[in-house]
Amino acid sequence: MKNIEIPLQSEKTRRYRFFEILPGVLSWSILATPFWLSTVSPTAMALLIMAFFLMWFTRAVGLNVRVLQGWRTMKQHQSYNWYRMLEDLSSLTKNDDPDIPKWHNQHIDRLKKHPPLIKPDEIIHAVFVATYNESRDTLEPTIKAVVDSNYDTNQIMLILAYEERGGPEVEAQAKQLIEEYGSKCMFARAIKHPNGLPDEVIGKGGNITYAAREFYKYLKEQKIDPRRVMVTTLDSDNHPDKNYLAALSYTMVVSPDPIHVSYQPIPMYTNNIWDAPAPMRVIATGNSFWMVIQSLRPHMLRNFSAHAQSMQALIETDFWSVRTIVEDGHQFWRSYFKFDGKYEVYPIYVPIYQDAVLSHSYGKTLKAQFVQLRRWAWGASDIAYVAEKAFFTPNKISKLDRTFKFMRLLEGHISWATAPLILAFAAFIPLLLNPDNFTANQLPIIASRIQTIALMGIFITLFLSLKALPPKPERYKRRRTFWMIIQWVLLPLTTILYSATAAL
Repeated sequence: MKNIEIPLQSEKTRRYRFFEILPGVLSWSILATPFWLSTVSPTAMALLIMAFFLMWFTRAVGLNVRVLQGWRTMKQHQSYNWYRMLEDLSSLTKNDDPDIPKWHNQHIDRLKKHPPLIKPDEIIHAVFVATYNESRDTLEPTIKAVVDSNYDTNQIMLILAYEERGGPEVEAQAKQLIEEYGSKCMFARAIKHPNGLPDEVIGKGGNITYAAREFYKYLKEQKIDPRRVMVTTLDSDNHPDKNYLAALSYTMVVSPDPIHVSYQPIPMYTNNIWDAPAPMRVIATGNSFWMVIQSLRPHMLRNFSAHAQSMQALIETDFWSVRTIVEDGHQFWRSYFKFDGKYEVYPIYVPIYQDAVLSHSYGKTLKAQFVQLRRWAWGASDIAYVAEKAFFTPNKISKLDRTFKFMRLLEGHISWATAPLILAFAAFIPLLLNPDNFTANQLPIIASRIQTIALMGIFITLFLSLKALPPKPERYKRRRTFWMIIQWVLLPLTTILYSATAAL
């Protein structure tokens, strides 16, 4: 059997350690370059920095265009009658309703010639909700959002994966919630993940993997074909859009190969956006729009947070890794190498609503936000894994494809750690070290003008952020909306203090 697991610390070779060290070395080297090169050739450094600014200006323009396209697409997909469209797929009957997208009938024409692997009425959705010590106030809305979906609940299985280390209160809460809501589903169960299993890191991966293995036993007992079962993993605060399961079913049916695909909805961090402090609102909104942008970039799309995958594919990959805290993004790489590159991620253009970071006090909230971003940035640990599997382990994947994927992964994490700092400070370093150099003196002025033009894109972000807001709670006065606008002056600060620092 092909080994797709992350090596234990004792199993790591010097080569593996080299690629683990590589992103840190490159990041700090890039940050040091403006200092040493400014002493050697201030003019060359100034030109290099100017080229870097122009490259990021071009990127900024492209990202602003993408976020508008993605927002429009998401709103269109939220408005579609997915359940009715599924019925059309079942009967392979065209629909002339003007509210139905044109591509719907094109899918029907194709399915008439090439019948789907799984029919709509055969699909079973297994929704895994992972919890550690979250309160009922956090968990119950998530479960309620699942059972209240615009979808037949007789095709929904609910699994509440909870941690033994959460204590007896968490266990009692999990069982009570399943007892209250389980009758609305085809099947429901609370599954306890034992504490202290060997070779596991503390995190979501071990929890949902244990629950999935127990769930697989049930499928075998009931003789349910795992190819029919689509597994969605949710965190405790994830509220699926009412059309999510129907849109997922539709995409699964029209997929030429639904087994070798992950399905990625759009995370939107708006559940508690009115309650979160201003820095957290800026970060949450920025993360939401970044995921909107990623949905339009299939070559960059990876599993993130809530995502879906066929139970059959999960069985073949031995479920998720229990050795990483970023089991979501890492699951793409496990699947990619397990199936020799025959694996894709398809976007689902409907949101999964999630919480912005909010703790019991302002200080704890600031710390929790940094910890969250640092946990996401831990995806840099995949760089060594991908290098090992892509270049030093026999596989049948196109060399060009695995090389480009590795380079994008490496560049993404390095840019995450360095680009905000370079854009903020690099233009002043040649001047600081060479105050008499003409080019060094002009650089801050030119860089400032480029940044000023680029920052005009913030008005797009501001406009969409107001459109994305849920209704204002009655406990807040009108001036709260004013602060939702003013908060965007914090964007440079949050990008540097949180995003770049957490990545470093």
